[in-house]
Amino acid sequence: MDISRVDLNLLVYLDVLLRERNVTKAANHLGITQPAMSNGLRRLRDLFGDPLLVRTSEGMTATERATELQPLVRGILSDIEQAVQEKTPFSAGDSQRVFRIMASDYAESCLMPRVLRRIRQEAPNVTLDVLTPSDVSFLDVEQGRLDMAINRFDKLPQSFHQKTLWTEYFACLMNAGNPIAGDAFTLASYLDASHIWVSKTGFGVGVGVNPKDVQRLGWVDEALALIGHKRQISVFTRHYQVAMLLAEQHDLIATLPCRAAWLQKDNPNLVVKSPPFEIPPFELKMAWSPLLQHNPDHQWLRRLIVEVAEEVDTEFAPFGRQFEGEIDSPG
Repeated sequence: MDISRVDLNLLVYLDVLLRERNVTKAANHLGITQPAMSNGLRRLRDLFGDPLLVRTSEGMTATERATELQPLVRGILSDIEQAVQEKTPFSAGDSQRVFRIMASDYAESCLMPRVLRRIRQEAPNVTLDVLTPSDVSFLDVEQGRLDMAINRFDKLPQSFHQKTLWTEYFACLMNAGNPIAGDAFTLASYLDASHIWVSKTGFGVGVGVNPKDVQRLGWVDEALALIGHKRQISVFTRHYQVAMLLAEQHDLIATLPCRAAWLQKDNPNLVVKSPPFEIPPFELKMAWSPLLQHNPDHQWLRRLIVEVAEEVDTEFAPFGRQFEGEIDSPG
């Protein structure tokens, strides 16, 4: 193929078409007519020798070839945008930028207060807008409407950049007066107790939980199912702060990430115990759009978050070692 004969605008069309999966929406996004976009799709099909998008009962569905092309095309366009973008150094002290970050309640509690403190020190006029997973979608990240997403993700689009901030293990938080808070905290006593379920991963609006659907209950219940057990869940919440408050109830146990339990280490009403069974750890990650990879403002933010996460890790380490020793590998 002679690349000089390829209209690069077609790659822009393809990028938007594969995101929107709808010719009319793609045309509106680019400010062109629907017939013009249809003609562009026809030319793309000729160029790649593949239908790319096929109409099904669920709408327009990408072919295998289109799925392979999507991250490649996104990367090419990102590089072009970087090449033509005027490079202006980021001045933290003078910037009035608004950074929008999606953070889970867990990340918001364990990481964001320190991130905000550093931002206030280095960039006092910068504004931080923290959103919940229910507020945003993958598309918001992909299109750069959201600067950063910080959470535990089951999967991420191939085009996203990502970095692991830390690996997290689990702890059990319970009232200091709970009879099972003594030395004999066993699997049997854990299963006899009532529990607080807490989880919110990824993106999007959450739905009601079915207590019988172990696959949807998350890592703690999946770990129990692997050894043939099931716990008694009395409360479902999507907020780790709420779970920690509820753990002060005399008979409830909250099994949650260690750094969340660490926040309560000085609370005289609560004690922290290692889970009496193996729960695989997870990774807290930050993810961002390839559109922002080379942006100087964004590079400053990423570096700051990584440095803060390393500070948290160092301070947390003495407390966390007792829980990391419970698991030899991610399993």
